[in-house]
Amino acid sequence: MVEWHHIDGLAPYAATLTAMEERVARIATGEAGEAVWLLEHPPLYTAGTSARSGDLTDPGRFEVHPTGRGGQYTYHGPGQRVAYVMLDLGRRGRDVRRFVNLLEEWVIATLAEFNVTGERRAGRVGVWVVRHDKPPLPDGTPREDKIAAIGVKLRRWVSFHGISINVEPDLSHYTGIVPCGISDHGVTSLVDLGLPVTMPDLDLALRRSFEKVFGAAD
Repeated sequence: MVEWHHIDGLAPYAATLTAMEERVARIATGEAGEAVWLLEHPPLYTAGTSARSGDLTDPGRFEVHPTGRGGQYTYHGPGQRVAYVMLDLGRRGRDVRRFVNLLEEWVIATLAEFNVTGERRAGRVGVWVVRHDKPPLPDGTPREDKIAAIGVKLRRWVSFHGISINVEPDLSHYTGIVPCGISDHGVTSLVDLGLPVTMPDLDLALRRSFEKVFGAAD
């Protein structure tokens, strides 16, 4: 059984990361079970292992936290659901690419409950929404906005970090970075798409979709 834990309020990043690493260590030794933590952070930027300094365009705006997850710069803040996913991939196939694919599938299935079509894009980790309501790009292709970010790390085949889905964050906060190093596409949220979705609504959809996508460990 995967333990689900909801953290109330705005969880401080450094303390939450420390607690997550402690849980991962206990999962790796068999002292604790797999877990998913649902939370929100105060406004901040995180820098993944591929972050480029030039993509932090407003370094004094919010705290910046270097982190060991994959990826580049991303934003966390109120109105964004963060799900930290601590699964034992030693029991789930030891296939990192498949795991990332399943995280994307989980997000896509969750968004589908709100009639939002989330899509993958080659070379762009995360989940994207085609914006037919916006003018196309100069080359005529439709604009696409990112609605969910994915960044993970493994330690002794136990995953940590995870996904973030925009429910109703302040999208202007993304202007202090080049999100995930991509400058020719934007960022959106469920509310920005015109859907009055609440955080509890999303949490229920996340839990319903999780077991369908991940199932139980062997």
